[in-house]
Amino acid sequence: MSSKRDKKATREEILDAAWELVAEKGAQVGMAEIAAIAGVSRQSVYLHFGNRGGLLMALLKRTDDRLGIREAFEAARATPTPAAKLDATLKVWFDFVAEILPVARDIIRLRATDKEAEAAWLDRMADLRRWMKLLVSDISGAGALRPHWQVDSATDYLWAAASVQAWALLVDDSGWSPADASRTLRQSIADSLLMPQPA
Repeated sequence: MSSKRDKKATREEILDAAWELVAEKGAQVGMAEIAAIAGVSRQSVYLHFGNRGGLLMALLKRTDDRLGIREAFEAARATPTPAAKLDATLKVWFDFVAEILPVARDIIRLRATDKEAEAAWLDRMADLRRWMKLLVSDISGAGALRPHWQVDSATDYLWAAASVQAWALLVDDSGWSPADASRTLRQSIADSLLMPQPA
């Protein structure tokens, strides 16, 4: 029993060390460097994750777990009205983006030339898109989605408008505060997707 706990602890310790290293140096860091920082052998890292792509995927999933994004999304989805549901979900997401940006930014940069970074990013984005489709389906089912949208096209728009890249353009490139970026993106997405509320 203790060996299972030790194995889980080692895996989490490797991922936490990898997160710090990737945030500092970028997602191109090698397995040997991650092993050294985590205080384990390179073979141990390979045994846990298979390859660098497996480690990057696990790293992003570990961050989801560590920051409780799924539980926060569930709580947001449980809010009573479509407008509150959308706003609460986007607030959760943009708070999460602010936390993951140092690592996400570099994985996005590497996607064009690094198949492992691309696979890790697509895996997490597919998960996010599934969640957003559930949200849009809820809004549509409540009769609150603007009539020119279909669930699939509205999901595509939501996923793009709320992307890490859109956030980074405002915060990194344009110098907006995270609070201003979150508030403005949430409002513009709501205006685009939701039927106007009666006065």
